[in-house]
Amino acid sequence: MVILTLSVLCSQGPWGRCMGSDCGPGGSQSRAVWCAHVDGWTTLHTNCDQSQRPSNQQNCFRVCDWHKDLYDWKLGAWNQCVSVSARTFGGVRPYLCNGGEEGIQTREVGCILKSDESPGDDNICEYFEPKPRLEQACLIPCPHDCVVSEFTPWTSCSKTCGTGLKNRVRSVLVPPLFGGSACPNLTEFQTCKPGPCKGPEGVYSLRVGPWMPCSLPISRPVRQAKRRKGKGEARERPEVKDPDTRELIQKKRTRNRLNRQESPFWDIQLGYQSRTVSCAHRNGSTVGLSRCLPRDLPLTVQSCILAKDCKLSEWADWGPCSKACLDPDPESPRGQRSRTRRVHQFSVGEGEDCPPLEETEPCDPQGDGVLPCATYTWRTTEWSNCRVDSLLSQQDRRRSNQTGLCGGGLQNREVYFQFLPACLAASRPVDSKLCGGPIPNTSQLCHIPCPIECEVSPWGAWGPCTYENCDVQEGKKGFKLRKREISNEPTGGPGNCPHLVEAVPCDEPSCWAWRLVRLDECIPDGELPCGPGTQIPQVQCVNSTGDMVDKELCGGAPAPEPIACDVPCPKDCVLSDWTSWSSCSQTCSSKTIEGKQLRTRSVLAYNAGEGGGMCPNSSSLQEVRNCNEHACTVYHWQTGPWGPCTEDPSASALNTTTAAAGPNTNGQGPCSQGMQTRKVICVRVNVGQVPPKKCPESPRPGTVRPCRMPCKKDCIVTPFSDWSQCSPTSGNIQKKKQSRKRVILQLPANGGQDCPEVLEEEKDCEAPKVCPGYRWKSHKWRRCQLVPWYIREDSPGARETCGPGLQTRAVSCRQLDGVQADIGECLKFANTMPPITQRCQLPCQDDCQLTNWSKFSSCTADCVGVRTRKRLLVGRSKKKDKCKNTQMYPLSETQYCPCDKYNAQPLGNWSDCILAGGDRVESLPGTKVQGNIKECGQGYRYQAMVCYDQDSRLVETSRCNSHGYIEEACIIPCPSDCKLSEWSNWSRCSKSCGSGVKVRSKWLREKPYNGGRPCPKLDHINQVYEVVPCISDCSQYVWVAEPWSVWKVSNLDLKENCGEGVQTRKVRCMLNTIDGPSESVEDYLCDPEDMPLGTRGSRLPCPEDCVLSDWSSWNRCSLVRITGRRPIISIHVLYSVFVCELVLNLSVIFILVCLFTSDWSTCQLSANAVCGNGIKTRMLDCVRSDSKSIDLKFCKEGDQIKILHLYKTNCPVSVSHTFCVLGRMWRSRVVVQGSQGDGRPCPSQLEQWKPCPVRPCYRWQYSPWSECRVEEVVCGAGLRYRNLSCVVSDGSREGEGSMVEEELCGGLEMAVNRDKLIILKETCVLPCPGECYLMEWSDWSPCLSVCAKGAGVDFGSVQVRSRAVVAQEPENVQLCPDQDWESRPCIDGECFEYKWMSSTWSGSSRVTWCQRSDGLNVTGGCPPINPPGDDNNSCDPPCQMPLSFCTEAGVCMCEEGYTEVMSSSGQLNHCTPIPILEIPTAGDKKTDVKTSRAINPTLPATIQPGRTGRTWYLQPFGPDGKLKMWVYGVAAGALVLLMFIVSMIYLAW
Repeated sequence: MVILTLSVLCSQGPWGRCMGSDCGPGGSQSRAVWCAHVDGWTTLHTNCDQSQRPSNQQNCFRVCDWHKDLYDWKLGAWNQCVSVSARTFGGVRPYLCNGGEEGIQTREVGCILKSDESPGDDNICEYFEPKPRLEQACLIPCPHDCVVSEFTPWTSCSKTCGTGLKNRVRSVLVPPLFGGSACPNLTEFQTCKPGPCKGPEGVYSLRVGPWMPCSLPISRPVRQAKRRKGKGEARERPEVKDPDTRELIQKKRTRNRLNRQESPFWDIQLGYQSRTVSCAHRNGSTVGLSRCLPRDLPLTVQSCILAKDCKLSEWADWGPCSKACLDPDPESPRGQRSRTRRVHQFSVGEGEDCPPLEETEPCDPQGDGVLPCATYTWRTTEWSNCRVDSLLSQQDRRRSNQTGLCGGGLQNREVYFQFLPACLAASRPVDSKLCGGPIPNTSQLCHIPCPIECEVSPWGAWGPCTYENCDVQEGKKGFKLRKREISNEPTGGPGNCPHLVEAVPCDEPSCWAWRLVRLDECIPDGELPCGPGTQIPQVQCVNSTGDMVDKELCGGAPAPEPIACDVPCPKDCVLSDWTSWSSCSQTCSSKTIEGKQLRTRSVLAYNAGEGGGMCPNSSSLQEVRNCNEHACTVYHWQTGPWGPCTEDPSASALNTTTAAAGPNTNGQGPCSQGMQTRKVICVRVNVGQVPPKKCPESPRPGTVRPCRMPCKKDCIVTPFSDWSQCSPTSGNIQKKKQSRKRVILQLPANGGQDCPEVLEEEKDCEAPKVCPGYRWKSHKWRRCQLVPWYIREDSPGARETCGPGLQTRAVSCRQLDGVQADIGECLKFANTMPPITQRCQLPCQDDCQLTNWSKFSSCTADCVGVRTRKRLLVGRSKKKDKCKNTQMYPLSETQYCPCDKYNAQPLGNWSDCILAGGDRVESLPGTKVQGNIKECGQGYRYQAMVCYDQDSRLVETSRCNSHGYIEEACIIPCPSDCKLSEWSNWSRCSKSCGSGVKVRSKWLREKPYNGGRPCPKLDHINQVYEVVPCISDCSQYVWVAEPWSVWKVSNLDLKENCGEGVQTRKVRCMLNTIDGPSESVEDYLCDPEDMPLGTRGSRLPCPEDCVLSDWSSWNRCSLVRITGRRPIISIHVLYSVFVCELVLNLSVIFILVCLFTSDWSTCQLSANAVCGNGIKTRMLDCVRSDSKSIDLKFCKEGDQIKILHLYKTNCPVSVSHTFCVLGRMWRSRVVVQGSQGDGRPCPSQLEQWKPCPVRPCYRWQYSPWSECRVEEVVCGAGLRYRNLSCVVSDGSREGEGSMVEEELCGGLEMAVNRDKLIILKETCVLPCPGECYLMEWSDWSPCLSVCAKGAGVDFGSVQVRSRAVVAQEPENVQLCPDQDWESRPCIDGECFEYKWMSSTWSGSSRVTWCQRSDGLNVTGGCPPINPPGDDNNSCDPPCQMPLSFCTEAGVCMCEEGYTEVMSSSGQLNHCTPIPILEIPTAGDKKTDVKTSRAINPTLPATIQPGRTGRTWYLQPFGPDGKLKMWVYGVAAGALVLLMFIVSMIYLAW
């Protein structure tokens, strides 16, 4: 029996959505679970183990929207960057690295509850936003090897004879980073042998060790007690009874007590310190001291002071806060409070110095009764009137007459600083330092509205003769009126427009008249079919305005009678109907001119013989009648300008009400009712004023209108500011003044109160109070104290009563008047405390003893004489030879006598040219902080002046009778603007119908210079054009046709006066006016497509033929608008249906009419404006589907011809501030708003400087360290010293200056480069002969950026310094200490690159080195690949030919640009230049030969630097050194050609 086992397992799907009725953890979710075979197919559940079946349901957290405020993602920190290769494959980092290696870093991300940061289910946070990424790419920096500089030159030999060493060192430029290679040796050694030594070499040297700490000597109480007892018995002083003597003794005892330094602030204890002295071999080992004897041994014991640290009291309580008010602004400066502590004991010896005795901290006032702080703010005066003249260009003619200017301009105001309590509107000005935030602008753009001139429409036609008032007709005259309308909104209303109505007197006025509508058909008389008949007119009764009224109103006027007509009978002459009367030729009539109207008719068919009516002659085919028979006497009302607004007495009640509300308007707006009047007169055209009765009363304009009167404005000024601080005036240094000022806030207007005359006051300063001063008083030095004899008696050469020791003195604090003061006052206000200890020397018998220096002798003459002082040898020193050495012990000193003569010299460069009056000193509260500054003209430039004494030391410039400057006049050239000509006249509109353009131009007269306003964009002939749209009325020019001539029959074969014929007429283009066509113009102004025919051919009906009338004119078609959704074009469809008598069907014509817009024109300003708001114009054009422009009346938008856009031309404004820096005084300005449009550009100079007045700058400065000094021995522990000197300089260059007396630096803090810790000595080690030692630290290297240029990544910046090793004996090199280096971070480092460099071949070798991108040769840093070959010996045989090198394949090749010439054995013989065929490029203008590229297409073009054209490189040899195939082909071809030539020659013979 065989049992089959199925490989099955339970599979489950993803969890479904969490479901539930409540939010939170009470939900549930389910998933599908099934049994599947390992191959993927599904089987029965019974085939799976039911005990291992996963659950298909679980509890879950149902998320609701309000959970978003409870849960959030918590992001962990990114872990260390791990290499992708190491993470994926477990491999190592690649050897070659370019910039950095790609890596991945991870972090932990989890969903937490915000309240306690407890973890939650990630599904909760994922419900609101996706889970943040857990990984991100990163860059692992490549290892950076250590980079060192080149070696210094070899030092001299360490020995003068025998065998020594030479050293050369280098420094570290870049430390090893990110696992890079360590630094190589910084020192190289080389043995040297200057020559054999004549005697034995020095092998042993004395070496001294460092001094041990200071300690007290061991006390001997018994001996000291005995001495005190013996002295006590011996000293029995008799009692002094004299009071004066007793007082003198008491004073002496007090003075001695002070000298003994019995002050509670010092506890000085003298001790001793010792050191070891050993004998050293030159190999570095220590040997017995006897090897170095007999020699004078240095001191091994010396006096010292026991070190004691400074002791201070506890801190006192905090003082009051300097700020006594509460400031609501959290960013406002806080107050300060301080506390102090006292010194209990000063530091002595090498003890720790005292820390600061006072400390401060920020504070805020505390308590309930603290008042709020005063508020300070920037305040401004009113803006001045807007002015346009400052923006006019230089050649603008409006500079001389500025009336009527408008458009963009500038207005100014003053800015001051003000204390602003809540109860005052205008408070006193204060110091500008109290105001924070930006300073308000003092200039702004403004706009003066340009007056809009009144535009009127053309005159309408003359109306009928009517009464002025049809309601009152008796005694009234008749007038014909014509009118025009205002087509815009002019400035000031319609009162500034010309007259709108003209009138002419007329006879027989009437208010109503009959108007002919049409004539009925001609009806023959007697019901005959033809012959004479009548036409009944159809009329309407209309009023003077043309409106239809009741027919009864026209009952007084006779109605039009029937008109005679004629219906032609057969064989009669057939005539057409009369045309309409033409327009009247004149608008009025006089003795010389009269108006005429014309109408015509034509012959349609001639009579057909006997019995037919004859055709009239040609003169009967037209009729003329008079028209506009009224006289040319035109009247109209003319108005004058409105007068000023004056108070209206009749409106007193209204004025009272308005004035009561006046204060609430803050002086703005109208305050009372007034009235304006104007003059109205009757004027006859071309004559002048006539009596008013000549003009009709109905259109007479009004003479009075109401107006509003402006309020009175009083002058408003601020209260006076506080008195300024006292400062010396320029006239007298001793006399000091202080001043105060007030500012005008509002100028008076409309008769208001004037401003006060005094705006600034000045007074003398009060005498300053003298502050008490403090100084240190140093007492006499006590006697020199030696180390106790029992301690130093074992030292070789020591003597009991002489040798080096220490002495102390007392120091006290005094006021300037000598009164003793607390020592804390001197610590605050006096200079550095004098030293209280110094080393001293008790001379021995063998020492040289000298007297003190004498005083300097008196000077015989200033500046040229000298003075001397002397000292003498005393005792046995006079006979000792070593004391007679004047270099060691000088007996006299000489110095120049003081000199009162001084020399003035210029210093530095000339300053910028500064205009006179350009400096603004803001020393007074309330002064302007901004304003306009003149930019050109005459100014002055300054050069600093220095004053030196005879010793070339800097002194005050006043000693040279100089104020510190050399002044020189200079000129800042004024800017010259671009100068253009005036605008030319506008050209005629480019289209006679519809929209076109018109042009005008300017030409360049002078280019701008010195920062003048630039020219607009000019064309190639230096002209600028202005193009604006224009529109021509399509009915402005019309074709006028004269009547047709008589038919001229050309076909007379059949019958007379019938058949084919021709009619002609004249057609002229005429200017169309209100009264009709007036004058002939050029034909091109009329639309040629609308030109009527000048000739026409037709057929004259013969007798009994049908006769038809002429075609009537086309009627106007109705417009049916179809609205589309296109952005610009509106589409209209025009349906025209014409019924033709000869055509039976209907013709429907579709015409598409589109409304097009032109481009916007340039910004058009008013004629009186420079910049500001203007308009841009574009035109509408109504275009038919056949591209023909037609009248705008066919487009519904015809009433909106001009579309205007407001456009603003900005004007430049600049504001400057002033500040000063050390050494130079600078002032700068910032551009608040740049120039725009054609505005003058901002000046390029935004900063100016002039030198500060040169004053002697005193400072403390260290001298260089001395060499390491070890007394009377060769090597060991020693000291090196430096001095602290007072140096004077002019501040122009740091580190330079002259030493002067220390008293001149007495007022300065004892600090060097702000470091108060003064160090004048330090321990050092002088290496013994033969020792190996570390050099001093090198200078810090320049800041270097650790970067990868190719990857664009920066890993920070670093600096490094190093110490190299120096050896003196070849056998001691192994005992040398390790070299050292240290680094520190820095900022703004420079990123360098490194590349291999090589020299030219010299024989079979060449030199290679690594070079940094700044040109510095280094070791390290270049890519870790094999450098260029430095020898040619890898090839066999070696490549020794010039210009050749050995390839990696071991084959000798020539360098680029040269080809190989091989020997018969296949070896390189020599290199020869490759012939180059130049192929001209596009930039070569010598020839135009077109060729193809012939270089290797696989090589980039960048491998051919420096070649202007493409080149052919004919390389006969391949990279393997073998001949290429084409060489064999060329050789075979040449052989065949040669054989052919030889055979031809043979045959020719």
